[in-house]
Amino acid sequence: MLHRSLVGGEWVDGDRRPNVNPARPDEVVSEYAEAGPDTARAAAEAAGAAQPGWARTPVAERMAVLDRIGTTILGRAEELAVLLAREEGKLLAEARGEVVRAGQTFRYYAHQLLQPQGEVYASTRDNVHAEVRRRPLGVVAVITPWNYPIAIPAWKVAPALAYGNAVVLKPAELVPASAGELAGIIAGSGLPPGVFNLVLGAGRTAGEALLTAPGVDGVSFTGGTGTGAHVARQCLAHGNKRFQLEMGGKNPLVVLDDADLEVAVRCALDGSFFSTGQRCTASSRLIVQDGIHDRFVAALADAARALTVGDPLDPRSQIGPVVSPQQLAQNLGYVAAGTAEGATVAAGGTSDGQFMRPTLLTGAHNGMRVAREEIFGPVSCVIRVGDLDEAIAVAADTRYGLSAGIVTTSLAAAERFKRDARAGIVTVNLPTAGTELHLPFGGTGDSNHGPREQGGYARDFYSVPVTCYTGW
Repeated sequence: MLHRSLVGGEWVDGDRRPNVNPARPDEVVSEYAEAGPDTARAAAEAAGAAQPGWARTPVAERMAVLDRIGTTILGRAEELAVLLAREEGKLLAEARGEVVRAGQTFRYYAHQLLQPQGEVYASTRDNVHAEVRRRPLGVVAVITPWNYPIAIPAWKVAPALAYGNAVVLKPAELVPASAGELAGIIAGSGLPPGVFNLVLGAGRTAGEALLTAPGVDGVSFTGGTGTGAHVARQCLAHGNKRFQLEMGGKNPLVVLDDADLEVAVRCALDGSFFSTGQRCTASSRLIVQDGIHDRFVAALADAARALTVGDPLDPRSQIGPVVSPQQLAQNLGYVAAGTAEGATVAAGGTSDGQFMRPTLLTGAHNGMRVAREEIFGPVSCVIRVGDLDEAIAVAADTRYGLSAGIVTTSLAAAERFKRDARAGIVTVNLPTAGTELHLPFGGTGDSNHGPREQGGYARDFYSVPVTCYTGW
C-alpha cells in the first residue's frame, strides 16, 4: 500500500519511506511518498485557487459533501480501525472509537451549517440596519500529531470545510496511512479539486513551507509546546497569519480523603495509563490527600501491575506499544530522572521491545522534572498533600492548564475545584482524559493559544466576523 500527497485533485509522488508497526517494528504497514517544500507550496496555491468557489457553494451542497465523508468513514470503520491500530499502536477497541468519532464529527459539522451563522443588532442611528455576518478565514494549514491520527484531523478539517475554507493537511510523519486513507475518502466525496489537499512530509521541511507560504491565511496546530511557539513566531513573521495552538499538558488528578477508593483508582488508571499515556489530557500528576494516600497508592500500583501490555490487535491487551523507539527512550529517561531526584518506582519502570509497563512514581513533588514536564507516556507521579487548599495550589503550580480532575464525595469540594482549577477542562469523579465533539476543547497557559476547538466554538477560528451597516 502506497500513500501519496494530494495537490489540486492530483496524487503526487515523492521519495518512498516505510511506515512501520510499533508493536512489530519489522513489519511495514505501508509506504508513503515523502513531500518536500515545493509540494507544500503547490498545495497552498491550489487551495487558494479553489477556496473562493467553495465559499460560494450553496449550504445544501456543502452539507451533502460533509455528510458523505462522515458516512463513508463510518461505513469503513473496522478497516480504518485496524489500520490505525497497526500504524499508531492504539488498542483496536480504542481505534474503533476514534474512527467512529471522526465520522460523527464530519456529520456533526454538516448539520452545524443549519445553525444561525450571524447576528442582527439594533443600531443607535435612525434608518440604519446593523448585522454581523461571517466569512471564511480562507486557506487553512492543518498540522496534526500522531496520537489521534484520524480524530484530530477530522475535528480540524470538518469545521474548516463547513465554514467555506480550503485546507492543506500536514499530518505527523509517523501516521501517513491514516491521513492518506482519510484524504482518499474526502477526495471521493464530491469536493471540488483543491479545496482539500494533503501533504505527507516532515515538519521541518513541508510543515515549515506551509508556515511561510504567502497564500495561507491561518494555521491550526496540535503538538508540543516548543513547536507551537515556533508556529506562532512564523505565522506572525509571514503575513500575520491567524494561528490556533493546542499543545501540551501536565494534568492533575486530585484525590481527597473522602473519595470512593474504587472510583479514584479507576479514574487514575484510565487517565494515567490508557492509550499508553499518549494523550495530552493524561493524568500525569496524582495529587493525593494524606488520609487516603497509602491505600490509594497500594491499590493503584496493584491495578497498574495487573494491566496486560501487548499487541493492539490482541483483544486481551489493555495497553499497546509506545509509538516509536525515540518516544520510549524519552519515557525511560524521565523514569531515571525521577528516581535520581528522589522518587520511588511503585510499579512498572521497565520495557520489553517497544512495550513499556505502566509506571507509577511515588514520593514526588512539584520541583521534580517528572512533575513539571510533559512525558507523553504511561508514567504518572504521586504527590502527597494535606488538604484541599494545598491540593488546589499544587495543581495550579504548572505552566500548563489543559485538564484537571478531582475525585471526592463532597459537593462543596467539587464546586470549589470547578471554580478554582486553572484548566480549560475540569472533571469530577471522571478521568481527566475524554472529550465530546460538541463541547469546546482547549486550555490555558502553555496548553493553548487562540479560540477553542470543537463544537460551535470552532467557528471562532475558521471564520471572520464582518460588521455590516445598511442605511435607507
